[in-house]
Amino acid sequence: MRYNTVVSAPRPDPRVVSIHQLPEGQTVQISSWSSSTTQRAHSLVEDDSDVAIAVMGATGSGKTTFINLASGSSLRVGRGLMSCTNVVQVAEPFGLEGRTVTLIDTPGFDDTTKSDADILRMIGLFLATTYENGKKLAGVIYIHRISDFRMGGISTRNFRMFRELCGESTLENVVIVTNMWGEVSREIGEAREAELASRDVFFQPVLQKGAQLLRHENTEESAHLILRHIIDNHPLSLQIQRELVDEHKDISQTAAGAELNKELMRLMEKHKKEMRELQEDLEEAIRTKDEETKRELEIETKKLQAEMNRVQSDAAGLVSQYKAEKEQMETRMHQFIEQSQLNTQQAAQKHNEQMEVLQKHLNDTTSNSAAQISALKFRLVEVQRAGRKRRGGLFGAVGGFLDNIFRL
Repeated sequence: MRYNTVVSAPRPDPRVVSIHQLPEGQTVQISSWSSSTTQRAHSLVEDDSDVAIAVMGATGSGKTTFINLASGSSLRVGRGLMSCTNVVQVAEPFGLEGRTVTLIDTPGFDDTTKSDADILRMIGLFLATTYENGKKLAGVIYIHRISDFRMGGISTRNFRMFRELCGESTLENVVIVTNMWGEVSREIGEAREAELASRDVFFQPVLQKGAQLLRHENTEESAHLILRHIIDNHPLSLQIQRELVDEHKDISQTAAGAELNKELMRLMEKHKKEMRELQEDLEEAIRTKDEETKRELEIETKKLQAEMNRVQSDAAGLVSQYKAEKEQMETRMHQFIEQSQLNTQQAAQKHNEQMEVLQKHLNDTTSNSAAQISALKFRLVEVQRAGRKRRGGLFGAVGGFLDNIFRL
């Protein structure tokens, strides 16, 4: 292999990422960012991947395991009944078919530690911030366990929210992945797959509009085969991105927000009915002087009232909390850009100094042996590569900010 040892212009700081400009003719309205801030972001941050794919699905469906298998990452994987992905996680970029791929792990809407309102705000904030900065997803993967003997209420609700997040126009970039085939016989799995694909209450509507249904066999090869169906897609904006950024809707006015509010209202009505029944039972216990039953019913009543208060709070705070979290995100992004600018300047200076010293030694052939010259060339190539190496990325930065915001 022949190496070029000519000193070249320094690359950006490896820790700095930048954002590709939108194709000519396309514009994105920034909700509260100034145009100068956006221009600085574009000039400072070079994206570390050319393919970004979000992975969604119910808690425990195997999203994180799929991502780790495909990317070689070690994102946190849940065990047992508790969910683990309660924040957005971004895997390390990896190469596939000459492309650099970043996979984004999202929490399910049935998380054990956060409410559905928390999850919607988190996902909405991530997608809006990256879209504001010119980034679109090449595709979205929705993972479903073929081992589930039926698609129950939780799975159905997760898929409804998924559809409202994506919208109709991006379904051609959606892949529904069934996994955990090793937990059922092939005959049972294929029968469930056929039902999922053919019934309009399940996946049939999205498949008819361009989505694909693929199997994951729990191997790296199988995961990469699925990704190959996506990596050459033309990136598209999701419905919630257009609603939040282009149309300037508040999060409760988005299709996903409306779906969540509808679910919260349904849940509130259910709880009110349960409360009425508990009150009737409590009155009966008091009338019959059944103290043990009375104490049990009082405990249940307090639990139910607390749950009703939480649901009411989720509905009332959806908009105000999202706005507060968006302000925090924008502050962090401004700080990120400022630090990126400083890092770029420092790295460029250091890189130039290293390259000049090495080139000077390399040019002084009279005082260097052949072995020394070979070693200098190798070191020069290493410095050049270090200047080109990119880490983190916009998606990783935004994911880290979200982690901090939602763990406050």
